[in-house]
Amino acid sequence: MIVWLLMRIAQACGIMLVMTVLVFIGVHVIGDPTAMLVSPEASAQDRARMIAALGLDQPLWLQYLHFLGGILQGDIGNSFVFHLPAMGLILQRMPATLELAFCALLFALLIGVPLGLYCGLRPNTTLSKIIMTSSIVGFSIPTFWLGLMLILLFSVNLGWLPSSGRGETVKILGIGWSFLTLDGLSHLAMPAFTLSLYKVALVLRLVRAGVREIMPLEHVRFARAKGLSQRRVVVVHVLKNLMIPVVTVTGMEFGTLIAFSLVTETVFGWPGMGKLIIDSINLLDRPVMVAYLVIIVALFSAINIIVDILYMLLDPRIRPR
Repeated sequence: MIVWLLMRIAQACGIMLVMTVLVFIGVHVIGDPTAMLVSPEASAQDRARMIAALGLDQPLWLQYLHFLGGILQGDIGNSFVFHLPAMGLILQRMPATLELAFCALLFALLIGVPLGLYCGLRPNTTLSKIIMTSSIVGFSIPTFWLGLMLILLFSVNLGWLPSSGRGETVKILGIGWSFLTLDGLSHLAMPAFTLSLYKVALVLRLVRAGVREIMPLEHVRFARAKGLSQRRVVVVHVLKNLMIPVVTVTGMEFGTLIAFSLVTETVFGWPGMGKLIIDSINLLDRPVMVAYLVIIVALFSAINIIVDILYMLLDPRIRPR
């Protein structure tokens, strides 16, 4: 187990190294940040001094070596716009994005699993057919459109929920969290639901398909023949087998929730990493863009390892020998 874990960590480090090359090259071909930072009226000497100050006058390979050296020291560079450490800016916004992603994932599980169980156990009822048909909406509605419609309904017309911001927070270990206050929850409700709708449909259909596959199996039929109640059969024999694909898929989807929360955070003015990276792209703030992408790759690698560990705990047959 320890050897397997060390090998997975080594693989993750190799993937991150490759991704840093791709990310570094990618962000250095999308534009010239000095065009955004230097006034059009500036002289050629002023422009040259700015380029030298940012280190952009060096060859790309040398810039990458300096970048790698900075990573080993925990320093990806300073933001061109904010003149602060880029990694610090990202980490400062990370709790807001993690909170939003966790709440969206919680919505997906609390709504998708029960509805999926119902549709799988009673596939021919009218309500089940309505639910399955409605789940197509979750795959089809664009996130930005749903967010705007929710703001129009609950903020503009009804005035029930705030349309932007994070609201009041409570600090734990120096980190502010919105879900611990009523005001924060009211700010969190709409963006979390908007971000979760696609995942609700995904979990619903995944659970429904799993139930339809597991119910005819011999061990389930044997448990029902022994006279076990429907609830015990579902909880002990069906849900236990369902947890393997659900954990695998939702674990990976949590990573996508973090990475692709850009649109939701922008629509609702949620002060997370997504909104920061959108602003950085508009301003061609390369260090912040690189820091964000490196952190996302690290998060995906960590989530992959955690999902693999949970997978082995749920199914001992796949544990390494």
